Parts: sequence; structure tokens; C-alpha cells
Amino acid sequence: MTFRRLAYLLASLAVAGACGRSDRAVPTAGTPARAKPSILLVTLDTTRADAVGPEARGVTTPAFNALAARGLRFRQAYATAPETLPSHASMMTGLYPAGHGVRENARHLSDAHPVLAARVKEAGYRTAAFVSSFVLARRFGLARGFDVYDDTLPAGQVERTSRDTTSRALEYLAQASVQPLFLWVHYFDPHTPYAPVNPPDGSASPYLGEVAAMDAQLGRLVQAFDDYVARAGGTAAMIVAGDHGEGLGDHGELQHGNLLYQSTMHVPLVVVEPGATPGSVDAPVSVRRIFHTVLGWAGVGSPETSGHGLGGGLPRQSLGEGGEVVLGEAMKPFLGYGWQPQIMAIAGRQKAILAGTTEVYDVIDDPGEQRNLGAGANLPAGLRKALDEYPVPSPDAARAPENLTDEARRSLASLGYVSASAPPVVRKDAPRPADMVGLFEVIEKASGLFVQEQYAQVIPLLEQILAADPHNLDAVLRLATAHSSLGHDAKALGAFKRAAAMAPRSPDVRTYLALHYARGRDWPQAVPLLERTVAETPERLPALEALAVIRERQGRIADAIALRQKVAALRTPTAADLVRLGQLAMQAQRTALAIESFEGARTLSGATFANDLELGVLYLAARRYADARDALDRIPSSHAEYPMVLFKRAQVSVLLKEPDSAARIARARARADPTTRELIEKERLFQ
Repeated sequence: MTFRRLAYLLASLAVAGACGRSDRAVPTAGTPARAKPSILLVTLDTTRADAVGPEARGVTTPAFNALAARGLRFRQAYATAPETLPSHASMMTGLYPAGHGVRENARHLSDAHPVLAARVKEAGYRTAAFVSSFVLARRFGLARGFDVYDDTLPAGQVERTSRDTTSRALEYLAQASVQPLFLWVHYFDPHTPYAPVNPPDGSASPYLGEVAAMDAQLGRLVQAFDDYVARAGGTAAMIVAGDHGEGLGDHGELQHGNLLYQSTMHVPLVVVEPGATPGSVDAPVSVRRIFHTVLGWAGVGSPETSGHGLGGGLPRQSLGEGGEVVLGEAMKPFLGYGWQPQIMAIAGRQKAILAGTTEVYDVIDDPGEQRNLGAGANLPAGLRKALDEYPVPSPDAARAPENLTDEARRSLASLGYVSASAPPVVRKDAPRPADMVGLFEVIEKASGLFVQEQYAQVIPLLEQILAADPHNLDAVLRLATAHSSLGHDAKALGAFKRAAAMAPRSPDVRTYLALHYARGRDWPQAVPLLERTVAETPERLPALEALAVIRERQGRIADAIALRQKVAALRTPTAADLVRLGQLAMQAQRTALAIESFEGARTLSGATFANDLELGVLYLAARRYADARDALDRIPSSHAEYPMVLFKRAQVSVLLKEPDSAARIARARARADPTTRELIEKERLFQ
């Protein structure tokens, strides 16, 4: 393939990736058969390009450096978004976030998009993944195609160390197999709060200490992978890539997710493939090309995608104006607060950021992006076109996923990831995120406190946000909810009135007002609001849950059960959810549903399950006498209803014809309370 032809195809694929097509490749006709290599993909979360490699300052990364010496090092590699899940979704689909639809963390990758693991599995590979953070838990859609998807975290934790993840991966690599292997290992160490454990010498900061500790585990992993391949008699191909960087104060951003500058978008990338000559590549590339690269190694290719990986088929010089335009986005401030959407485009050495106005930087001469060339820059036509045509998400994409439990939301909040409560108010004069950096930390702190239900502490922070950004609908709704939860009815209604003035047709404002009424003595006012919300958006979980509670108050038990069953179908129910459903079903004399619900709660609760009396009674009604015996025998004598336990256990004893049934009846009589004394005297089984 000629250089000119390659450059043309790369440029055309850039826009296709943004618009949502990950070319479904098939084996190329006429390609000579060759042994498929085992493939290792390592993703380094929150790792800046200048934090690893031979030129890194304040830290040494010998494992990464050794890989760079073995393969191709891409000096201008870029994330597709400065957040973990969107960037990894791009690696696994070959699409930009505009194509795969995951614009923020805590979203779900649609099953409609073919994913890398499923494609290589079809090509004969074993597939395994070991991830280190809740943000990549299987519930978010990346587990498809993996034979093993290890997202197990220590009890009560939302992440695990690279050492722990590596140890799990090494246990897997100890298994022999004749199949080629695709192994993905994700490290999360250099993520706030930075707390390196015994980092190697030479790290100048806690962040770099985390990077150094992670690099040591990378060395362990690569050695084990090389040994695995040697034992199998095969060949090895490896990719090590950052998913995004970390601000560390550059351009006013301490962490990541809000801006598109090099500190968070420029990432490390090394590719090691069989037979390739080591070297470096200066052309800008996107981490989404990992998808094409791995497919190529696995023998899954097509004429349209051939040569678009990151290996030997890519020229080692800049593609210049005719080359691929690399794109990226940071939509969190737009989706959360209604600020300007942000799009990045890079061609050669020029980088443009569109966010209301356009910033332009020469990232080779000015890697710190201190000199904005602005309107005076002569942008290539392809770069300008890519910026203008990149799809901006609908504001409705801001709504937080409804199928997350409160525990899941708290887990994400502890990692600094909290989604907006409602679609924002979009306005032409919206602020540029780069001009609002002073609010980033306040917003993150307020979001975390809100999810943790620390409402008294969050109110002054929300008021501070609204003083600087009066049109922030998310902050107004959270302020209203905080006042409502604290019983400040007048202030809550005032905030809801303000939200309604900002977004008069917003169903979210109506729903949150309904939830306010539902939790207080004015709950009848919530009924028409909730009924309308459920009719218009039948999967709106907070509305379904609130309406279920109201139906219980109204004595409409059958309706309450139906609503709770719908909630359970939309998200995995908690033990408390199942207990309440069981109690309602018991009240409605729906024995089978009640038993199923309590059994599910017992499975989730383990030794803390406290509803064996109900379960025993239900088993007795269902004539499952042995199960009733076992449930009742699990109840300690300290139980508040122990006289009833003894009465029911005596009934079961008679029905099972146990030899000590007379003694059990006598014990029930001796320990009877007024309720059970009357029941015992009337019980025919005891006559």
C-alpha cells in the first residue's frame, strides 16, 4: 500500500469512527496462514504521557522503558475522552464516544456494538480480563466476549492495587492451553487519592510514586506473559496504553474529566509485535486504533481496515496534512452543567479545541499549550471539517443511569465520578469549561457529599456553585433535594420553583418535586405527578419506587407489588428490596412470590438475614414442612417474636410426626404470650 493511499484511508476512517461505524472485519481473502500470536493489552489508568518512559522526570519506569525498546513507541497518542469508561469503550469498539455512545463514566456500552473480545474469541482465542476499578465493572458492558472477566474487588473497596490484579492475572497465566490468548489487564493505581505502597526509589511525588509502583507490576506481568508464550511455543504481541492522563494543576485542572489539554489527553502507548523493528512514531494516533491492531494480529481483517492498526503498517513519520485527524471529546461539563461542549482535533503538530471559541496549539513546540494561536492559525481543511462535523450529544444523555443501586452510586462517587441528576439547560452563551476551572473541585466535592447524603454539608457548596453559575440546573435540583431531605419545606419549594423557571417543560423538575411531596405529609400531591412521570417514562426508577410506597399508603397492595416487581426487573434488587416485596406478597396471600422474595433476600444477606420467621410461616402454608423446620430452627431465642416461633415450630413438629412434638407443644405453652396463648388453645393439631 502506498503512503498516499494509506493517508487517504486513515483520514476517511476518522470521521467514520466518530459517526458510529466499527467496520466489521472478516478474514482477508488470499492472506497467507500464519500462527496467531498471544496478545497482551495493558491499560494504565490516569497515566500522563510524560509520567512514563525514558524522558519522564521525577520517576523511573524500567518495565515500560524495556517494552519501548522492544517495540514501537507512539509519541503522540491520544485518548478519545478524559474518562475511564468512554476511553476503554473506544479501545474495545474502535469508535469514538460519539459512535459508541458512552460519553461519561457510569453509562453502559450497548450490546449493538461489536466488541474486541467477542471478535477475537470468534477467531479461536481464549479471552480473559482483569480490571482494577469499579468504574469498569461488568455491569457497564465491557465484559462481553471474555471467558473470564475478573472485576472482583476487596470487600468494601472500589479499586484494587496493581499488585493484587497482577497476582490474579498470573494465576490465570499458570494454566496451560493450546489456544492463543487475548489477555487484558487494567491498572488503576495513579488515581486520586494517591497513596503509593512501597514505591520504587526515584519517584518525586505521590502521583509518580503510584506510577512507579504500577510499573513494577507491569514488569511482573510482562515477564509472566513472555514465560507463558514460551511454554506454549508461540509468539507474543503486546500493547501498553494510557486511557487518559491527570491534570495535576495544568490549566487549573487537578484531576481529569473536564478539559482537553495534553495533561489529560496525551497518553503513553507502546506496541510490540512479532518481527517488527523497534522505533518510534511521531504521527498522532488514537487509542481507538487498538481495536484494529488486535484484530489484525488475530487474523480478523478486511481490505477496508487493513493497515489501520498501530503496527508495522503505519508510517513512522508524521502523516502531515493528508493524514488522519485524531479526535477527542470532553462532554462531562456540557452534560452535567450545560457548559460549552468540547471537541479536540489533531493533525500533524496542530491541535485545535472547540468549546464556544477555538484554541489552537503547536503541541510539538509548545507541549504545555501555553501559546494559543487562536484565530490566526491556518487550520487544515480536514481538521476544521472534523471539528465542525463531530456529533454533540443530546442533553437528554445527561440523565444518570436509572439501574444503578445507591451502593453503586456511592462507589462511583468515592472515585470522583458522579453523574448529573437531569439534562442541563443548554444556552448559546454558556460558559467555556476552561473559564470555570475554579468550580471543578467545588462541584466534585458537592457531588460526592450529595451522593453520600451529607445534605447539611452540601448546601453551602451548592450555593457557592450557583453564585458563579446561576443556570446550573443540576445544582438547583440538588439544592432543592437537600433542603427537602432535611425537612426545609419552604426552602425546598423555593428551589423547585427556581428550577421550574429555568426549565419549565422539564420532566425531571416535575419528578423531583413529586419525590419531595412523596416524602412528607403532603404526599397526596405527589400522586398525579408520579403517575404522569411513570406513564411518560415507564423505566424511571425513582418515580416507580416512590409510587410503590404511595400505593402501600393507599392500601393498593396489588399495585404496590406490581411496581416493586417492575423495579426489580429494571435493576438488581437489594436484600431490603426483596424483603419488602416478600412482606407485601405475604400480606396479599401470594405465597409463592413471598417465598421467592424472602429466599432471594436470604441469599443476598447470608448470616444477617432476619426474616426466617416469615419464611417459616410461608413454608408451612406451602406444606414444605422440612423447609419450615429448618427456617424456624435458625431463629435465636432472643428474637422479639420468639413465642410465635415456638408455636409455629410445634405445629411443624406435629405435621412431621417428630418424636419430641409433645415436648415442643409444652414449651410453646410455657413461653406463650397473649397472642400465642389463644392460638395454642384453638390449635386442633395440639388436641
